[in-house]
Amino acid sequence: MAQTKFSSRTILVITIVIAVLLIVVIWPLSMIGKGSSETRSDTYADEVYVRILPVAKLELAKAPAAAADGQPRDGATVYKSVCMACHGTGVAGAPKAGDKAAWGPRIATGSDALIVSVTNGKGAMPPKGGGADLTEEEIKAAVEHLVGLAQ
Repeated sequence: MAQTKFSSRTILVITIVIAVLLIVVIWPLSMIGKGSSETRSDTYADEVYVRILPVAKLELAKAPAAAADGQPRDGATVYKSVCMACHGTGVAGAPKAGDKAAWGPRIATGSDALIVSVTNGKGAMPPKGGGADLTEEEIKAAVEHLVGLAQ
């Protein structure tokens, strides 16, 4: 048998024709059934979003101020609106209100030292105990109230 020789140009043309046929015939066939995949992927994305949602949300809001009648609040009012959040439960190492053992060494330093600690902040306690609108008189009244609870 005689062998036929193909030129490189003929081989290139045959390769290109086969590639074009594959693209024109097989590619559209591979897309069948994928028209609804966008809907499926959107549904899947929604399901994933629902699964990774947090269990709860925490929103911090500024506590409502006491009646703004221009008069300073008394110690008990300041304690209930600002200080009780930490000193009522002992959060972050805050001495609990009325705990004589915890307050004894602090009371021994004097009221002025306690007022300075409240004004400037100490440990986890922010300046003014977190009540940025407190006046010096209100801070002094709150300190006296807490000291009175511990004596």
